[in-house]
Amino acid sequence: MAALLENQVAFVTGGSRGIGRAICLDLSAAGATVIAAARSEDQLTTLVAEAQAAGHTGRIIPLRLDVTDRAAIDAAVEQVVEGHGKIDILVNNAGITRDGLMMSMTDEQFDEVITANLRSVFWLTRAVSRHMVRARYGRIINISSVSGVMGNAGQANYAASKAGVIGFSKSVAKELAKRNITCNVVAPGFITTDMTDVLPDKVKEAVKPLIPAQKFGDPADIAAAVTFLASPAAKYVTGQVLAVDGGLSM
Repeated sequence: MAALLENQVAFVTGGSRGIGRAICLDLSAAGATVIAAARSEDQLTTLVAEAQAAGHTGRIIPLRLDVTDRAAIDAAVEQVVEGHGKIDILVNNAGITRDGLMMSMTDEQFDEVITANLRSVFWLTRAVSRHMVRARYGRIINISSVSGVMGNAGQANYAASKAGVIGFSKSVAKELAKRNITCNVVAPGFITTDMTDVLPDKVKEAVKPLIPAQKFGDPADIAAAVTFLASPAAKYVTGQVLAVDGGLSM
């Protein structure tokens, strides 16, 4: 039996840790060749070794990339297409936070988050979709957040960027559907990652009762949703926001 994503080439940003790492591992386990893009070469090397040790059907190829650099993005996409002939799956996962109350937030804190979380999604989707249109095939999965759906105090910049990802994705889905290209969003809730680990315990305990599932999710939960949306099973799904949040946003 062939692997689910055999002969597929996936490009994943923010692939070295947390949710991105889990996505890379899940896609490679499903048979895809995964271009794991991130700024940390050491973490990417560890990720490659982990996939190999697990005997994944696909493989992970590290790519050092700063998603706030538009020229570097364009060069990276061309490099991947030249080396592998195509990009079938794009996962825009890279993101940052610069939390603070809106009244005291600086222009730099706002712009930094918008560039890393939203402009990068536009730049990468634009570059990759040109190749997908020619191939008349593609799966674009953008990682948003429940903060982009519900808003969140202290995250005006982050929530704005993630809400922008949702609106952007729905527009892209409408533009590219006739070319056999889908574009969907996964909106994680509170997931156990480096980002949530730094939260004070009292904040974590205050949040849990708001989640119907009464617990934080795991990066593997997000990865499973991404692999589904990248798979043939989701060929008729586009323009959707899949909240993986234990019921928090319902």
